[in-house]
Amino acid sequence: MRPRSRTPGSLLGRAVLPALLTLVAGTAGAAPPAHAEAAYDLVIRQGHVIDPKNGIDAVTDVAVKDGKVAKVGAGIDPAQATRTVDASGKYVTPGIIDLHAHMFTGRNDAYASGVLAVAPDGFTFRAGVTTAVDTGSAGWKNFGEFKKYVIDKSKTRVLAFLNIVGKGMAGGRYEQDLNDMRAGPAARTAKKYPGVIVGIKTAHYEGMDWKPVERSVSAGEQANIPVMVDFGSNRPERPLAQLLTEKLRPGDIYTHAYSGNRGELGEDGKLNPGMWAGRKRGVLFDVGHGGGSFAWKVAVPGMKEGFTPDTLSTDLHVTSMNSGMKDMANVMSKFLVLGMPLKDVVAASTWKSAQAVKRADLGHLSVGAPADIAVFSLDKGAFGYTDSFGFKLAGDQKLTCELTVRAGEVVWDLNGMTAKPWAPGLGGGGEEHEH
Repeated sequence: MRPRSRTPGSLLGRAVLPALLTLVAGTAGAAPPAHAEAAYDLVIRQGHVIDPKNGIDAVTDVAVKDGKVAKVGAGIDPAQATRTVDASGKYVTPGIIDLHAHMFTGRNDAYASGVLAVAPDGFTFRAGVTTAVDTGSAGWKNFGEFKKYVIDKSKTRVLAFLNIVGKGMAGGRYEQDLNDMRAGPAARTAKKYPGVIVGIKTAHYEGMDWKPVERSVSAGEQANIPVMVDFGSNRPERPLAQLLTEKLRPGDIYTHAYSGNRGELGEDGKLNPGMWAGRKRGVLFDVGHGGGSFAWKVAVPGMKEGFTPDTLSTDLHVTSMNSGMKDMANVMSKFLVLGMPLKDVVAASTWKSAQAVKRADLGHLSVGAPADIAVFSLDKGAFGYTDSFGFKLAGDQKLTCELTVRAGEVVWDLNGMTAKPWAPGLGGGGEEHEH
């Protein structure tokens, strides 16, 4: 960063300020004539674009108009844009999709309308996330409340896996109540909100039988949407291999894939063969890091065996964000450290997640797609990454979200990439603003 000028104010006003004003105008690119409408609202220039759906992995430009991607290609004229951003040396991706989060905030001591969930916009944009999928916080009895007070009020695009439990993740005995796990009402609710409810979730069950999974799959079949399973307690009556090879369908999702809590890793230090059999069947494997569901002792040997995740996600909630998980950019960085190429990390955080929930309109930068965009720096240095059990792995790379654009609007700008340089006399505060 250049040191600030210490030129006396009188000289600055007479000699330097006009030049600064010219510089400010230039940083936004030459504006189109006053009588003409700009061809683009925003152009992000000279960033390394990674768009897995469209096979783009190169330095190029991205233009936005009316909340949509208008053009992707080299040499877009900045004079045709209302605003330009120089992304040189940074990576430009589709807006990140967090496939596993908990955002149904409220007064209860739970994830369902509870204090354990987090408000979306406060914890999504700063990590490049433009779409977050709440996974089962709400059930078919309280989804209307979730939609009214969270989904409809958030700038973040919030989608949902509907809990097979009518009361959702209300905690304790509520999530063990088989009488409240009903496929018909869940399917009907899902069909009432197509494209918003993108799946059915079963989680936290401690019993011996398969009814929660079977009823979830039945609801998924009726609504033509996938099922996500958080397998709950590890019981011999419900072996992981049976879940992955008999109970789940191709396209269904097993989350917390690297937790080690449910037999994902065998006593021989190798992955449970059922994991590989499930992948062959077409089951998808999601990270779902969470506060207690990601272990280096599983992820390191699993990645060495070549068992890469289909989708990356946070399991965002109050505990996880303040412990080893932190945020989506941190989870993405962990898989870089584990040897996953950056383009694959981006794919598992964008296009593959969109496909998993049958939202092919998301997770890419095709012309006409929503202008959901993230810009990351990839820093080199000495970094430490902790799992959910207090163990640390050193890494030399770290992704940091510099800029997030949601539907064409800049919603996060870490270092002022879109701001105008300030100098004395340029305003910005004071009497003209109320606080």
